[in-house]
Amino acid sequence: MKEDKKESLTRLKNDYIKIQEKYDLPSFENMNEDFHIERIAEDETEILIREVRKFMANKFSDYLRFVEAILNPVNTPMFIFSVIKTINTVEKNKLTEIYKKLAKIEVRLIALDIEFSEEKEAEFVKESFNIWQEIKIDLLSVVETIDKNLDNKFEVNGGSYLG
Repeated sequence: MKEDKKESLTRLKNDYIKIQEKYDLPSFENMNEDFHIERIAEDETEILIREVRKFMANKFSDYLRFVEAILNPVNTPMFIFSVIKTINTVEKNKLTEIYKKLAKIEVRLIALDIEFSEEKEAEFVKESFNIWQEIKIDLLSVVETIDKNLDNKFEVNGGSYLG
């Protein structure tokens, strides 16, 4: 059984290399590090580029929701209020810029879902990978600030938040 998984992954890598060369996409290794695309090997697909884009979309959507919860904490988990107290104006500004970039990506994803085009999918993968390289630097900086300050700001009293 393990050999089957290994064979599937090898096939995926070979298929990815074909579209990588055709559209000048990031390497399989770089895409896998950031978007875990090796999991595509678990499923059969005729349109690999769309599956790659979907893995990217999931990650972008998750981070968009996280940033949105911090910038606009409506119906969010209690810990978000503690997180908000750990960041200053510089971090909030970074998060606002990250949010704008992720929101633009989200709109592009909707268009790609509506009408398939291999070329547009590839263009999205390439451009969004590059945008992600910028986003993750700023996001990591904000998360490190949150992590460093969170113990000082987390307040709970009998299950309710103390603002």
